[in-house]
Amino acid sequence: MVEKTLEKKDSATAEEPRGRGLKVHHLHPAPGAHKKKQRVGRGEGSKGKTAGRGTKGSKARKQVPIRFEGGQMPLHMRVPKLKGFRNRFRTEYQVVNVATLGELFPDGGTVGVDDLVAAGAVRSKSLVKVLGDGEIGVAVQVTAHAFSGSAKQKIEAAGGTVTQA
Repeated sequence: MVEKTLEKKDSATAEEPRGRGLKVHHLHPAPGAHKKKQRVGRGEGSKGKTAGRGTKGSKARKQVPIRFEGGQMPLHMRVPKLKGFRNRFRTEYQVVNVATLGELFPDGGTVGVDDLVAAGAVRSKSLVKVLGDGEIGVAVQVTAHAFSGSAKQKIEAAGGTVTQA
């Protein structure tokens, strides 16, 4: 019997009639949270006359923008204006074309990065990429850091091999 009365109370609170809940006009800010706006420069009281800005000078004026630097060239005019985007993590390669390999090594054989540096095709201490511009007629075994797809096809078609270092 006691359990049935508790169940009735629970169901009654769950289904309150409309209009008895919390309404917008019941809400108000917490005590001390809402303060009046300070009206500065309205007579000689606290924050009157100079309105807390001191006497004279550019900071006492209303029209001076915050970014004003006293006549010095402003920051937005001092910084360089660079167009576009430069990826700082880009890998730079020294490029060698397939035609250049055929000219520098007419007898074929093995060609590595050191051989290309010795021949003057690339600078030392840099990554080398072989590109597929031109034609090659000799079989070369090329070792480099990167190859284009067409360079691989042309070297292998001429009877050579490609090895990525």
